[in-house]
Parts: sequence; structure tokens; C-alpha cells
Amino acid sequence: MSSNTESHAKSDASDAVKTYAIGELAKEFDITTRSIRFYEDQGLLAPTRRGQTRIYSLRDRVRLKLILRGKRLGFSLAETGRLFELYDVDKTSAKQLETILELIADKKADLHQQLEDIKIVLVELTNLEQSCLNTLAKVTNR
Repeated sequence: MSSNTESHAKSDASDAVKTYAIGELAKEFDITTRSIRFYEDQGLLAPTRRGQTRIYSLRDRVRLKLILRGKRLGFSLAETGRLFELYDVDKTSAKQLETILELIADKKADLHQQLEDIKIVLVELTNLEQSCLNTLAKVTNR
């Protein structure tokens, strides 16, 4: 084995066993340690413990990244947990991908409805604004 291949293999091995402290993950993802503990309480993360210290694995780090991405996309923690459960059961991920597609379709439908609702509210606010401006003009011209 060449030294380059050996160093790559060592790097891969060390990445596989890399662990993280709660503070490291909080800093990396710009969230509080309390948030991470909350996700743990919800069953989304499962760090090992050494005494009172939580030790997070690469798997936990990836899950945290997915939790935060899901939140940004509007997925609930329950939906994210459901996806994790599916993946844990079906490593081929076919069922997980089908479920993700269903969730995406649902989210898109929700967002389209919210967009329509926002458009209606904007029209109503514009009408109210114009009414207030008209009334103000009448009051100040007297």
C-alpha cells in the first residue's frame, strides 16, 4: 500500500470514530446546547455517555444537520423522526425516499396555500392603507 493510500485509509478510519462534545456541535451549527439536549429528549439524537458527559458520534452529527435542514424546510420534528425511523429499518432507503417525496408534496401544498393567504392579506392591507390615507387627507384638508 502506498503511503498516500495508507494516510487516506487512516483518515477514513479516524473520521469513522470521530466524536464530538455538545459544545462543539452547538458552535458548529450555531445553536444552543439546550437545543441539542432537546433533540436528544425527543429521541432524535442518542449520544453515548461517559459519566455526565455526552459523546456525540458522526451519526449524531449527521442527524443534527438533517434535523436543522428539516426545520428550515418546514418539517416538524415528528416528521424528521419518522424519516430517521424509516432509515433505521430500511437501509436501502426506498421507503424513506417515498416518504420524503410525500412530505415534500405536502409541504409544497402547504406553502402554496400560505402564499395565497399572504396575497389576500396583502390586498386587504393595501385597501386599508388607502382608506386610511384617504381619510387622513380629508381630515387634514379641513
